[in-house]
Amino acid sequence: MSRAVLSLGSNLGDRLGFLRVAVAGLRDSLVAVSGVYETEPWGVTDQPDFLNAVCVVADPERDHWAWLRTAQTLEQQAERVRERRWGPRTLDVDVVTVDGVRSEEPELLLPHPGTADRATVLIPWLEIEPDAEVPGRGRAADLLAALPDSDRAAVRHRPDLTL
Repeated sequence: MSRAVLSLGSNLGDRLGFLRVAVAGLRDSLVAVSGVYETEPWGVTDQPDFLNAVCVVADPERDHWAWLRTAQTLEQQAERVRERRWGPRTLDVDVVTVDGVRSEEPELLLPHPGTADRATVLIPWLEIEPDAEVPGRGRAADLLAALPDSDRAAVRHRPDLTL
């Protein structure tokens, strides 16, 4: 069984609609999906706020490369255009972890290198998987606790929005 954690984000157009497109595209393998969170942009800050969520998915037929292709297909369905790194996007789907897989391939670094430092991923992930671990880095709860208060405060739960 191949089990993965995917991070979803959108800050252009119908942000919630794009997250819903991603969740619908994962429906056949969806184990759990977090609530929706609104977060300030990271990296390039002169852009709209993001809506974020995390999904846990499982499929015995998919390996880590198949999860990457799935993520890329979902982004294409949302007509994502990659104009600049960390720039605005209709949909971003990152493969955060795939159980039992470490990868240093430039196209697919696993676990995703930014995970341990991003409250935007850790908070929604911990909502659906309280014992989550980032391979090689430790418990997600401990990583989140080590982040500055301002990072955690910038991730706002949006209970009025559902996937």
